[in-house]
Amino acid sequence: MMRLSSLTLRNVLIAAHDALATTLAVLASFYLRFEGDLFTERLPLLLRILPYFIALSLVVFYVFRLTTMKWRFISLPDALNILRAATVLTVALLVLDYIFVAPNVKGTFFLGKITIVLYWFLEVFFLSASRFAYRYFRYTRVRRHARAEDASPTLLIGRAADAEILLRGIESGAVKRIWPVGLLSPSNADQGQSIRNIPVLGGIDDIEDVIGDFARRNKPIARVVMTPSAFDPEARPEAVLMRARRLGLIVSRLPSLESGDTPRLTTVAVQDLLLRPSENIDYARLEAFVKNKAVIVTGGGGSIGSEICDRVVTFGAARVLVIENSEPALYAVTEALAAHETGAVIEGRIADIRDRERILRLMSEFKPDIVFHAAALKHVPILERDWSEGVKTNIFGTVNVADAALAAGAEAMVMISTDKAIEPVSMLGLTKRFAEMYCQALDHDLTSQQSSKPRMRLISVRFGNVLASNGSVVPKFKAQIEAGGPVTVTHPDMVRYFMTIREACDLVITAATHALAPRRPDVSVYVLNMGQPVKIVELAERMIRLSGLQPGYDIEIVFTGMRPGERLNEILFATEEPSVEIGVAGIMAAKPNEPPMQALRKWIAALEQAISRDDRATIKTILKDAVPEFGSTAA
Repeated sequence: MMRLSSLTLRNVLIAAHDALATTLAVLASFYLRFEGDLFTERLPLLLRILPYFIALSLVVFYVFRLTTMKWRFISLPDALNILRAATVLTVALLVLDYIFVAPNVKGTFFLGKITIVLYWFLEVFFLSASRFAYRYFRYTRVRRHARAEDASPTLLIGRAADAEILLRGIESGAVKRIWPVGLLSPSNADQGQSIRNIPVLGGIDDIEDVIGDFARRNKPIARVVMTPSAFDPEARPEAVLMRARRLGLIVSRLPSLESGDTPRLTTVAVQDLLLRPSENIDYARLEAFVKNKAVIVTGGGGSIGSEICDRVVTFGAARVLVIENSEPALYAVTEALAAHETGAVIEGRIADIRDRERILRLMSEFKPDIVFHAAALKHVPILERDWSEGVKTNIFGTVNVADAALAAGAEAMVMISTDKAIEPVSMLGLTKRFAEMYCQALDHDLTSQQSSKPRMRLISVRFGNVLASNGSVVPKFKAQIEAGGPVTVTHPDMVRYFMTIREACDLVITAATHALAPRRPDVSVYVLNMGQPVKIVELAERMIRLSGLQPGYDIEIVFTGMRPGERLNEILFATEEPSVEIGVAGIMAAKPNEPPMQALRKWIAALEQAISRDDRATIKTILKDAVPEFGSTAA
C-alpha cells in the first residue's frame, strides 16, 4: 500500500471528491427517507455526526485504494473495491445507529434501515459515476485521436481473450496508429460475438473473404495483427502469413502476454513459428541470485554473452565486467548495457581468454561473485579445418578462466557448453567436452576438500542451436531468401534442437541457482530442455513462407551435402552419463563422468607441446585418449 507521505495533489483531490460524494450520499438518503419536519428535526444531530463519519470514510477509502485509483483505467477490481468500501461504511452506519445513537441519544432508531439501504446505493453511485464518466471521456478521446492520426484499419487474428489485451492497450494509448475493425478467431465459442465493440467476423480461414468485403466497401484493411493464440499449431500460422502477405497486408504480432509488459507490436519472426511454449522461468529466483552481485561474462559481445549481460543487469547485478576480444562487439554491448540505466557499474575490457596472465589479473582486480564463460570458437566446419585454434580457445581458454575464477574467490563459474559435446564427432564438440571434463574434475576436487569456507562451484550448461545467433542458419537463410534463392540445406534429414536466446540464458542462470543451493547437488553438467528437434529443411520452408513465398516455386531449396564434423541428429546424453532429474522446470543434469584431474593435467601439458609443433596427429591422439567416445556416432 502507498505510504501517506507518497500521496500527491491528485490523491488529495480524489479524497476530497470522495468525501463530498459521501456527504451527498448521507444527506440525500436522509432527505429521501425523512421529509418535512422529520428531516428538519433530525438534521442538527446528523450534522454533528457527519464530520466524524466523513473522517472514517477517508480512512476506509484509503484502505481500499480508492484514493490512489487511476480513474482512466478503472476496471472490475476497482469497482469491487468501491462496493467493499461502501459496504464497510454502511455497516458503520448500522453500528452507529443501533448501538451508539439509538440507546444513548434518541432512545429510538435515528437513521433506520431504509435510510441505511438508500445510503449504500447512493454511495456506490456517487463514487462510481465520476470515475466511469472520466474513463469514458478518455476512451472516446483516444478513439478520436486514433482516427485523426490516420491509424491503419487493422484485422486482429486470434482468440478474443488475447485480442482484449491489445484492445485495452489501444484504448489506453499504449498501442498507437492501428484501428481494429474486426477479429478472426480460431475458437468456435468466439463466433458471432464481439469484444470491446469489435466484432468477431469469422474464423481464420475467412481472411480473404473479410479483406475482400472491406475492400468492396471502400474501407480497405491495411494491416493484420496476430495475437499469441494465432501461433498455435491448429491455427496454421504459416498459412495465415502467406495469405496476408499475398494480399499486400502488413503483418505484426503481439508478443507473449505472460511477461505483464505493456502490449507492443513487433514483426513476426521465425521463432514464432518454430518453438514449443517456453518454460516457466522463476524470475524472482533469478533476481535473488544475481541481485547486488559482481558478475564477469567472457565473450560478452557474442550472441549468448551479450544476452547474459543483459539479463544479469536486468536482475540487479551491482557490477558487470564484460571480457571480449572484439573491439566493435565490446563497444556495442557496453553501450547497450549502459542504456538500461539500472545503476549497475558496467566495465568492458579487451582481452583474449588464451592470455592466461591477462585473465588472471583482470579477475583478481574485479573479484567476481559469478563468472559466466561464454567465449568460444563454435563454427563446426571452421574448427574442423583449424584444430589448434579450437584447442587454444575452447580448452586452454576455459582452463584459464576456471583457474582465474578460483583464484579470484568467485562463488561459481558457469561454462556455456553445447549438445555437440555429447559423444562428439566434431572438433567443436570434442574441445567443449574436454573443457567440461576439466570443470567437472576441478569441481569434484573442490568438493573433496575440507574447508569451513563455501567452495566454488564449476558447472557446464549444454543446449543446442540458438535462433538468430551469430553464425546460425536463420540469418543465413534470411539473406538467401532476400537474394531470391536458392536456400542451401546440407541434408534433407538434418535435425537440430533450437531455443531462443532469451530462454536459453534465463535457464543458464537458473542452472547456476541450482548448483549454488544450500544443499549443493552432486551434478556439474546441466542440459536444457530444448523440446522437439526440428528438421532444417522444414525450418527453411517456414522461413520462405514467412516471407510470403512458396518453397519450390518462388524459392528453390538445394541440398549441398554434409560438412566435416556434422551429424544428422544431435543427442542429449551420452551412454556413460544418464540423465538426472533435479526438480527444476526446463533443466536436467548429467550424471558425473570425468577422469581425475591428474590425468587431465597430463593431457593438457601434452596438448601444449603438440600445438607448439602444430602436430595435428598428436593433438587428435591426445584428445581421442581423453574422450574415447569421440567419433562413435559419426554419421
